[in-house]
Amino acid sequence: MTNSRKKAVETVVNREVIAPRIAGVKVSDYYASNVFNDTAMREYLSEDAYKAVKSAIKSGTKIGRDIADGVAAGMKSWAMKKGATSYTHWFQPLTGLTAEKHDMFFMPKGDGAVEVFSGDALVQAEPDASSFPSGGIRATFEARGYTAWDPGSPAFIMEIGEGKTLCIPTIFISYTGESLDYKAPLLKSSHFLEQAALPIVHLFDKDATRVTATLGWEQEYFVVDEALYYQRPDLMFSGRTLLGAPPQKGQQFEDHYFGTIPERVYAYMLDFETEAHKLGIPVRTRHNEVAPSQFECAPMFEEVNVAVDHNQLVMDLMERVARRHKLRVLLHEKPFAGINGSGKHNNWSMGTDTGKNLLSPGKTPKTNLLFLTFFVNVIKAVNENADLLRASIASANNDHRLGANEAPPAIISVFIGSYMTDVLNEIEKRVAKDKYDELTNANLKLDIHNKIPDVMLDNTDRNRTSPFAFTGNKFEFRAVGSSANCAQCMTVMNAIVGKQLIDFKVELDKLIKGGETKEGAIMRLLRQYYMDSKKVLFEGDGYSEAWEKEAKKRGLNNVKTTPYALDFFTTKKAKEVLVGTGIYSERELDARVDILQHSYSLKIDAEASILADIAINQILPAGLDYLNKLLANIKGLKDAGIAATSAKAQKELANEIAGHLNGIKTAVDKMVVAVEGTHKGKTTADHSKAYCDKVKPFFDVIRGHVDALETIVDDNVWPLPKYREMLFIR
Repeated sequence: MTNSRKKAVETVVNREVIAPRIAGVKVSDYYASNVFNDTAMREYLSEDAYKAVKSAIKSGTKIGRDIADGVAAGMKSWAMKKGATSYTHWFQPLTGLTAEKHDMFFMPKGDGAVEVFSGDALVQAEPDASSFPSGGIRATFEARGYTAWDPGSPAFIMEIGEGKTLCIPTIFISYTGESLDYKAPLLKSSHFLEQAALPIVHLFDKDATRVTATLGWEQEYFVVDEALYYQRPDLMFSGRTLLGAPPQKGQQFEDHYFGTIPERVYAYMLDFETEAHKLGIPVRTRHNEVAPSQFECAPMFEEVNVAVDHNQLVMDLMERVARRHKLRVLLHEKPFAGINGSGKHNNWSMGTDTGKNLLSPGKTPKTNLLFLTFFVNVIKAVNENADLLRASIASANNDHRLGANEAPPAIISVFIGSYMTDVLNEIEKRVAKDKYDELTNANLKLDIHNKIPDVMLDNTDRNRTSPFAFTGNKFEFRAVGSSANCAQCMTVMNAIVGKQLIDFKVELDKLIKGGETKEGAIMRLLRQYYMDSKKVLFEGDGYSEAWEKEAKKRGLNNVKTTPYALDFFTTKKAKEVLVGTGIYSERELDARVDILQHSYSLKIDAEASILADIAINQILPAGLDYLNKLLANIKGLKDAGIAATSAKAQKELANEIAGHLNGIKTAVDKMVVAVEGTHKGKTTADHSKAYCDKVKPFFDVIRGHVDALETIVDDNVWPLPKYREMLFIR
């Protein structure tokens, strides 16, 4: 193999395991030690300041600047005792990453300096907004933007090397007030959902004062050695391998799944988890995933805003800690072709401050009816807004994953399991006969084990092919991509369910005013909603061609590419749900669509450039080198007077290689022309669709030739680390 590739492989083979920084210490000894949580606030804040912050978290009351000064003073004292010397407003712009601008606590005074941190600095800051995506909301020369403190997500200290910085979670808005981030709409959607859900909860539980959307994410990722990573320009710049023949052994034996975690990766996991636990991120689960070198971590459920912040932090921590271990974490949805991609399953539910999970069945008839009410309304919301959910998880990365190797398809459907299907079928039959008493008595007589049991969790199977599955006490949105910010799909989820609950309450009130009992009216509506939503319910294999045909008959869309999926955000229905509810202004929603379309174009443009560079500057020379050796061998045989039939294999190989080399050069040239043609469109949507339809198809053509060459060109000549090396050498 080439010297650089050979050296990289030797480096990996000779790596030593780097011991975790903390070993054998109880997590409880340091958990949330770097978080300005309730314990820290009680110690460092005055009683008035503490109560003000708690009230802001619970009720959304505003914190006055006089109180903010006290909070800032306490936060600074806590942070400095921890060793922090600077602070930053930590926010989530529409790049999909997090952003921060650090300021030091010190201020010159006389011949010396003092440490200061005011309430004004805590509550508001002014980062330059000109270089962040705005979708036309702000011109490049209009630089002013604001970050504003989110008390609902606790401040934390980020340790980077020997440095420590106080990070304050914030929203990010433009000078004219439009949101330029993921957090602000998420907060609005959570409030909207709560206000929509509370009146319905009060039909069953008068003591509840809060309804909170909760999220438990599952983060999948790949790990490769950095020496091999640096030998792959496609991995470095696009996050995925644009080229690469399948290894002789992939995941077909499924021997990696839940197998013994490799020692080096295990040491990395322990280090990463330690850093996560210091930040109060309740990561509890780790395991091997299906594909070789693929892994997963998962935390406990949290309030959705905090959970999203923690996931963004986790992705940052994973990549940073990996470097200590000479590893690179790949968060791309499909870094390797032919094996499983990576997702970020979003387990979504709702809970009250009285301790009820609204998607978990209970023991009493009222609680059971409460569960059924929210359960069916969620299904109805998804049925009515499936296309919005599809748009919410659209990205160039995720297009490679959806519908391939155990990823759910682009068709949005709901899996509820045979048990819950039987329950709803019984409701449909009995309500039609006005037999409400059989559905609302103490045992909820559905003739299915006599009642909805607490062990229903065990009666609801998991359907890995479903993009949206009920798993016992939550809905699992499996179609979310591994590199995505969860906030976007969770904002849409909160919005569609909130809108549906409002519509339900209006219809319910009409029935009750018309003389229907509360229980009878609820059951009548649940029956109707179930009947209306059957087209989105599917219990079978979502990977099958039969389902694609069936989904088409049902009128379910199967939009496989991002530029076309994003069009769903521009529909009348999208405006009703996302703008009509006040979660976005029309300008904000249009701007987000513009940003996402533009991001897609940039991604495909970059990949085209990377692919052309590797193909022309690395693959063609390697192929020509081996071709010349074959031709020299053929000529040598001829000069030696050896029969031409003895060179048959060499000639066939030479002809095959020459064909692939010609195919690569031809396809690259056509792709370059196609890229130039994308700029003829008038809108960002036109551009992205041109990249999707005209440029992206060349990727597979070029890859087909290159991957074929990889299987026949001398291994000593091939320049790029192969799949077998990246996936199996750790």
